[in-house]
Amino acid sequence: MQAPQSKKSKLIYLMRILLTETDEGHPIKMEDILSRLEEEGIFVERKTIYDDIKILQDFGIDIVLDKKKSFSYYVATRDFELPELKLLADAVQSSKFITKKKTQQLINKLEGLVSKHDAGKLRRQIHIQNRIKNMNESIYYNVDSLHEAISEGKKVSFKYFYYNIYKEQVFPRDDGEYIVSPAALSWSEENYYLIGILDGHEGLRHFRVDRMKSVKILDELRDSGVKDFNLTEYIKKMFGMFNGEELTVKLRMHNRLAHTVIDRFGRDIILIPDGDNHFIINIVVAISTVFSAWIFQFGDKCEVLSPQSFKDDLKKQAEAFLSRL
Repeated sequence: MQAPQSKKSKLIYLMRILLTETDEGHPIKMEDILSRLEEEGIFVERKTIYDDIKILQDFGIDIVLDKKKSFSYYVATRDFELPELKLLADAVQSSKFITKKKTQQLINKLEGLVSKHDAGKLRRQIHIQNRIKNMNESIYYNVDSLHEAISEGKKVSFKYFYYNIYKEQVFPRDDGEYIVSPAALSWSEENYYLIGILDGHEGLRHFRVDRMKSVKILDELRDSGVKDFNLTEYIKKMFGMFNGEELTVKLRMHNRLAHTVIDRFGRDIILIPDGDNHFIINIVVAISTVFSAWIFQFGDKCEVLSPQSFKDDLKKQAEAFLSRL
């Protein structure tokens, strides 16, 4: 006679067997279910399993009886389909800011959402060779704390570092501590950034979350200047998360670059036809060397029409580069 504890856990073991060991291509026969339960010290009759499967079906688990394969059972649908999990696994594996250790932990958890047979397919799907990964294991807790601070409207403090040529962490401030009124978190250029106002300074700044240590939520309310912050509009103006003077730049570009412009600024961008082969756009951007590089990459297919100050700055950058060739 089975122990009372085994009787209570029977339904849980049955659910685990069906979820982890079956799918449409791998149904399980009743005798195999009974055998697997016996391995766990649970001895029951077939009728009991029929009743238990009905309970699991009523609970919402899509268990199908396949009469073509010796009356076998399998879980037909799950919360996530395999193609969806492959997309999530790819995102985790390819994300630079997620460390190798955390990547493997997250992938293991994703594999637990499919049968053991599909888990193998998931592992093959996610392999990306020689991918550079972050080294700061605390980034996940940093992100969570920063989201909480934004939600509660509180300031945060943290230590901020960069790496020197000896790969050592260097803290630019004597005490290493920054106090910031957080406005939003943004994922850009494969990195997480905190956007906010640094105490004692005006205007928004960006901070790489993976370069933060000792993130703390303070009791002090954040600066009122961040309450009406619009992340979508702000990101449209930024290139590489670099701050700079905001200017309206007028560009004349070849028609072949239309898709590039739409990819960068969205479908709402106005393209004004100019002749048979060109169009003109007016964009508000934060001027930076990253934006200059974006312009330079198009060569003679992009012409800066205004403002003159930006045109002069591009000439100086080009001359400085040519002088080193």
